[in-house]
Amino acid sequence: MSVYEEKLSVIAAQLKKGVAPSRETVRTFLLWFGAERRGYNVIRRIRNVLKRHGLTTMPDFEYTWLDGTVAFVTASAEGAGAAATPSGTAAADPTFRIGRLDAANKVPISVKPDATLQQAVTIMLTNDFSQLPVMTGPRELKGMISWKTIGSRLALKRPCANVRDAMEPAHVVSVDESLFDAIARIASHDYVLVKASDKTYTGIVTASDFNLQFQALAEPFLLVGEIENGLRRILHQKFNLKELEEAKAPGDDSRTIESPSDLTLGEYVRLIEPEKRWKKLKIEIDRVEFLQRLNRVREVRNDVMHFDPDGLSPDDLAFLREFAQFLKRLRDVGAV
Repeated sequence: MSVYEEKLSVIAAQLKKGVAPSRETVRTFLLWFGAERRGYNVIRRIRNVLKRHGLTTMPDFEYTWLDGTVAFVTASAEGAGAAATPSGTAAADPTFRIGRLDAANKVPISVKPDATLQQAVTIMLTNDFSQLPVMTGPRELKGMISWKTIGSRLALKRPCANVRDAMEPAHVVSVDESLFDAIARIASHDYVLVKASDKTYTGIVTASDFNLQFQALAEPFLLVGEIENGLRRILHQKFNLKELEEAKAPGDDSRTIESPSDLTLGEYVRLIEPEKRWKKLKIEIDRVEFLQRLNRVREVRNDVMHFDPDGLSPDDLAFLREFAQFLKRLRDVGAV
């Protein structure tokens, strides 16, 4: 019996006896299935296994911070208080929340209002912070101090001995705030403090955090686009319309195919899989190896297009980089 089957069987038995199973982090839960990221195929497989055991997680493992914890409950119990899908299971809210970001889950370093300005500056310089929350307790936020607030007061020769002298109101969002709604607020204020449902402040998300996050998300999209463009160049003017039509997925009769650009990655595989068609490419590389890698590109692309703040696994990202570079080398040597 697999690790996840054994663990979920035990959990299901505990729930039947009225015993609440231990909570698990999403990261640990994924490791039961040999996964590190919540890609499309991983999520689908896990949901099928949970359904087979009559279980689900609260909150939904797909939309929770990777190192956040989830509880296991019976699927009927979870669905009793939520909108149900036609299949009878509770409909998960697909909105991407700011609470899924790592930065939103790192308790911020703070200073008290009566701290000296030198103490605040030292903390900011030591940690390379641009701003610092002013707090008297985990739920007691008094304001925010930043290089901007310090500089403006010093420039105007205002008294600025203590933190309270350079403090301004803080910009706060709920941990459940839409990731995309938060963008405008961060663009305007350079940061937002994240507040949990228990009124504690769980993190601070800055413009720099967003830049890094979207850089990590954008690279796979760009690599997939580069790979698809490279494949179209390889296939350009190599096949007639009849051959291109035959590569189309069965049952998709309404779509018109006029060039390789109208085909999907899966259809590229179907097009060049027969050896007689492969020979039309006139590329002296191994057909089986190429098709295996092309199939993996197709699988990774599914995860890329199902946008996920977790990003791709390092292995998948490295594979996309290598395959894009491989196609570039083919172009550089004039093979295509």
